[in-house]
Amino acid sequence: MAEKPKIKVAKPKSKTEKPKTKTAKPQSKIEKPKVKGEKQKISIENIVASTTLAEKLDLNQVALALDGAEYEPEQFPGLVYRLKEERTAILLFRSGKANCTGAKTIESVQKTIKTVSKKLEKAGLPVIKDPVITVQNIVAVYDLKNDLNLNAIAITLGLERVEYEPEQFPGLVYRVAEPKVVMLLFGSGKVVCTGAKKVEDIETGVETLKKELRAAGLLH
Repeated sequence: MAEKPKIKVAKPKSKTEKPKTKTAKPQSKIEKPKVKGEKQKISIENIVASTTLAEKLDLNQVALALDGAEYEPEQFPGLVYRLKEERTAILLFRSGKANCTGAKTIESVQKTIKTVSKKLEKAGLPVIKDPVITVQNIVAVYDLKNDLNLNAIAITLGLERVEYEPEQFPGLVYRVAEPKVVMLLFGSGKVVCTGAKKVEDIETGVETLKKELRAAGLLH
């Protein structure tokens, strides 16, 4: 008779395991939105940005402050410093101006400039605190996943916005009026976008291109 309660106690243990299996379901749902949307399809390849780090820079001193810097004034007036962690490069000039290239995110641009500024300040060189950063150009790649007839596109979109000389360059150059970005179209369906200053400009440019190609029956 005393053994019956022991058997009943075991039942709640099996019931408590059920909620554990249910909690795993939301984890798979979290990742789904990452696949959706045009932003995930556009691949940022390079962001070029400019800033002013100082009123003027002695590049000989900068070369000593930045380990691994490349400075050959007889070949190029600027100093080149590469950041391995960010995979970016920054060009510094005597005027105090600086150009950052190679970044794929705005955060990477900011980190590159901040890192270099701190190194210069640590070396005793006067720098401007919180310099204004201006994006000059964003280069991105997009795949239309559709073969393109570049001859038909050149005729349909009009010569005023299109440049296509296949004997000189395999791609077609298409200039979007608004926003002012340039699209390089290839027969494979690959598109390279350049001239944008915001990621939103690239997204708008791609959508404009797709609408015009679909309206002309050149994209399915």
